[in-house]
Amino acid sequence: MAAVHLRIGDLVWGKLGRYPPWPGKIVSPPKDLKKPRGKKCHFVKFFGTEDHAWIKVEQLKPYHAHKDEMIKINKGKRFQQAVDAVEDYLKKAKGKEQNSDGKAESKGKKASNKPLKILDEDDEDLSALKDPSEKPASSMEPISKRLKIIEEVTGSTSIQAADSTAINGSITPTDKRIGFLGLGLMGSGIVSNLLKMGHVVTVWNRTAEKCDLFIQEGARLGRTPAEVASMCDITFSCVSDPKAARDLVLGPSGVLQGIRPGKCYVEMSTVDPETITELSQVITSRGGRFLEAPVSGSQQLSNDGMLVILAAGDRTVYEDCSSCFQAMGKTSFFLGEAGNASKMMLILNMVQGSFMATIAEGLTLAQATGQSQQTFLDILCQGQMASTFVDQKCQNILQGNFKPDYYLKHIQKDLRLAISMGDMANHPTPMAAAANEVYKRAKALDQSDNDISAVYRAYIH
Repeated sequence: MAAVHLRIGDLVWGKLGRYPPWPGKIVSPPKDLKKPRGKKCHFVKFFGTEDHAWIKVEQLKPYHAHKDEMIKINKGKRFQQAVDAVEDYLKKAKGKEQNSDGKAESKGKKASNKPLKILDEDDEDLSALKDPSEKPASSMEPISKRLKIIEEVTGSTSIQAADSTAINGSITPTDKRIGFLGLGLMGSGIVSNLLKMGHVVTVWNRTAEKCDLFIQEGARLGRTPAEVASMCDITFSCVSDPKAARDLVLGPSGVLQGIRPGKCYVEMSTVDPETITELSQVITSRGGRFLEAPVSGSQQLSNDGMLVILAAGDRTVYEDCSSCFQAMGKTSFFLGEAGNASKMMLILNMVQGSFMATIAEGLTLAQATGQSQQTFLDILCQGQMASTFVDQKCQNILQGNFKPDYYLKHIQKDLRLAISMGDMANHPTPMAAAANEVYKRAKALDQSDNDISAVYRAYIH
C-alpha cells in the first residue's frame, strides 16, 4: 500500500501509548520543543482534551479515511465527545471558507479550488475544541503557573496539576541532579521514565545488581544513600514499608548523613503519617527540604509513566519536581502539609484492597453456586463498575496468572496502616478490617509476593 504523506493541518487518528486511537490534528510544535531524535513523527493536538504529543508516523491514520472504522471499534462518552468536536470544527471551518469564497465571488474573483485549510494551533477556531468556560492550562507551562491558575479558579487546597507528557516526549527536564533510592516494581518504572525524558539520575538499591540495567541506560551509580543525597539536588526514595523508609534515612550511611542545607528529599513510599512526620523533622533539622509524594498505580502504570502522584510538604520542592512528576505520572496533586498525602494514599489503597477482596469473593461465590465466572466477568464489565482494573484482575484470576503488578503483601500492609489510622481518628473501618483478614489468610497461603488478585486463593483453600 502506498505511504500516506501527512502534513501540518491534517486531521488524523493518533495512537498514544495504551490508549485507543484518538482524533487529533497535526500542528506546529512550540519553538522550544525538539522532535525526539531518530524518530519519524508528527506533533498532534488531540480533540476534546488538553493533550498533545509527538506520535510516530506508523501510529497515525488520516481522519476521514478511517473514521467509520474507528467509530466502530471505539466506544465511550469521552470518545464520542472528541469525535463530535472534530465534526463541529470541520463545519465551522467549512462555513468560514464558504463565507470567504462568497466575498471573493462578490468582488468578481474566481473562487479558490484549494482543499479545505485546517487552521493552525493558534487560530481562534481551536476554541471549539474546549469548554469556553475553562481557562487554558497548557501542560507545557511551568507547574507553578498551572497550579496558580487552578487555585484562582477553584480556591481548593487539593490542587491538580496538568496531565503528564511522559509518553510524548514534550518534557524539558530539570537541570537539577536527581537521585533515586529503591528499584522495586514501582521505582524501576519511575527511574526508566526519568532517564527517557533526559534527567540526570543517580541510583542506589539495596540489591546492587538491580542498578546495572539503569547504568546501561545512562544512570550514575551511588554507593550509599548518603552519597546519593550528598551528590544530588533532589533525592527520591520508594521502598516497601515504614521500617525500610526510616532505615534508609536514619540507618548507617543513610540519607541523613548526606543532607545539607538546601538539599531536597522526596519520600515516595506508602507509609503512615507518623513516619512522614518523623522523616520531615529530621530532614529539615539539617537544613534540608522535605516532600512526601506517594504514588497510586501499579507496575504497568509505573512503566507507562501514568502514575497518580499525591504530594504534601514543602511546596517549593513540589514545583522543583515538576518535570520529574510529569515524566513519571499522568497527574499530580499537592495536598498541603506533610502527612496529608500519606493519609490520602492509605484511604485510596484501603478502598482498592477492599474492592479487590470483594471481586474475588464474587468470583468464588459464582463458582460455588454453579454460575460461570467468565459470564460474571462479562456482565460486570458491561455495568457501572466496568474498569480496566476489574477486567485485568479478573482475567488474572481466571487464567491463574498472579505475576505481581502490585504485591499482595503491600496492599495488606496498607490496609493495616489504614485501620490503625482509623483507630487514631476514632473512626470505624469494618469493611477494611474484614478485607484485611482475607489478605492475612492469603499471606498464610504463601501469596505475599504474588499480585493482589491472588487474594482469590484465600477463598478456595
